[in-house]
Amino acid sequence: MTEAAHHRSHRPHGLSQWLLLLLLLGLCYGVAAVGGTAAADAGSIYASLERPAWAPPSWLFGPVWTVLYATIAVSAWLVLRGRAPADVRAETVAWGAQLLLNLAWTPLFFGAGRYGLAFLDICLLLAALGVTMLLFRRRSRAAFLLLVPYALWTLYAAALNLAIWQLNA
Repeated sequence: MTEAAHHRSHRPHGLSQWLLLLLLLGLCYGVAAVGGTAAADAGSIYASLERPAWAPPSWLFGPVWTVLYATIAVSAWLVLRGRAPADVRAETVAWGAQLLLNLAWTPLFFGAGRYGLAFLDICLLLAALGVTMLLFRRRSRAAFLLLVPYALWTLYAAALNLAIWQLNA
C-alpha cells in the first residue's frame, strides 16, 4: 500500500473529524479554565507588581489567549486528523507536553508567586513548543504557521516573566 493510500485509509470521515476538533478545543480551553481558576485575582496581582515599561495592560491577556488557544487546537487538529495515532505519537507527545507546561505557568506565577520557577516553566514550554513546531512542520505547513503567534507571544511572556522576577525580587 502506498503512503498516500495508507494515509487515506486512516482518514476519519465527517463527524469524527469535527469531534476531534471539539476535543482539542475542549482541552485547550480547559487549560485556560484551570489557569483562570488558579489565578482568579491575576488582574490585581499583575497591577500590584513592578513591571517594565513595555508590559502590556492586563485587559490584553484574555483576548490574546482566547485566540491563541484556538490556534493551538486547530494546529493539532490539522496534524492529527486522518492519521493513525501510532503515526503521530511524537507530535501528540510534544503537543501534550507544551500544553501541560502552559497549564503549569499560571498557577506558578499568579497562584504561588514563584516567578523564578514560572520562568523555568516558560523556558521549558518554549523548548517543547519548538519541538512541536518542528514536528508539525513535517506534517502541515499550516499547522506550523498557526503556532508562530503562540511562540512569539510566549517568547514575549518569557521576557516579561524574567523582567517581573528581577523587578520584584
